[in-house]
Amino acid sequence: MRILVVTIAIATYACAPVSQAGVPEYTYEVVHSYPHDRTAFTEGLFYLDGFLYESTGIEGASSVRKVRLETGEVVQRHDLPSAYFGEGIIHWKDRLIQLTYKTEVGFVYNLSTFETERRFEYPGEGWAMTQDGKNIFMSDGTAQIRIWDPETLQELRRITVTDQGQPVPNVNELEWVKGEIYANIWETDRIARIDPATGRVVGWIDLAGLLNPNERISGPEGTDVLNGIAYDAKGNRLFVTGKRWP
Repeated sequence: MRILVVTIAIATYACAPVSQAGVPEYTYEVVHSYPHDRTAFTEGLFYLDGFLYESTGIEGASSVRKVRLETGEVVQRHDLPSAYFGEGIIHWKDRLIQLTYKTEVGFVYNLSTFETERRFEYPGEGWAMTQDGKNIFMSDGTAQIRIWDPETLQELRRITVTDQGQPVPNVNELEWVKGEIYANIWETDRIARIDPATGRVVGWIDLAGLLNPNERISGPEGTDVLNGIAYDAKGNRLFVTGKRWP
């Protein structure tokens, strides 16, 4: 296996350059990199108690995984029925919650055993989730982020992600970081830092060049886009990856 999941250090906010539009833009520093399964079409990612939890997509290949960070070893795995395309995941108390892409169905698992406890439904596409300890934030591929009650999984309200007043489409994988929502923007190398109260983008992180061109594989089974953000609050580490990244 080659390396994939990357820890990055975001430049100090006060030192960040400001774009012409007035929104700060940041670069990155690779601090360390870790092994990862190159076949994983990464859709959801979070870090908990020393392990990465990952959701992978593609019908017939979708799964939920518990991954040993240092080695990339998948120590626990649950495969979805072939009809489902796995998407974002979060943990809430002793549960793990997963979205699916276009089937309007989500699953609730036991966090320890990965046994399915129940399924739930929601309208539209499911892309990603994160949580702040009080609410779930869910993306659907548009500029909107839905806010859910974590116990009932019912929608409470929505915010629209905007940059200088303009909607930002294709909001994808989400992570809660120091009071903000970090979001991959699909088919770009950029992460948006979002104010969860207003949806306003307060900063951009440009990760262009993170994947070495020599590591990119073309074709339908090849390397895909940047996707996957996980934050280790205790260690103040931000992990990022992409679909089928090495």
